[in-house]
Amino acid sequence: MRLLISIIFPWLTFFLMERPIAGIICLLLQLTLIGWIPAGIWSLLALSQYKTDKKIERALNRRAI
Repeated sequence: MRLLISIIFPWLTFFLMERPIAGIICLLLQLTLIGWIPAGIWSLLALSQYKTDKKIERALNRRAI
């Protein structure tokens, strides 16, 4: 679901990841027609990094227990 949101509404992805400043910057970038593609790519990369960070966090939490 986040992948679809990331493609259609790149700025919303950052708000869902609790990064509001990046979301506002992405929204400003997305407001231009040329900026839509870089905003989408940026949100997809950020989403990928977010998922990786969450997996690492879960693995470390399991290891600590």
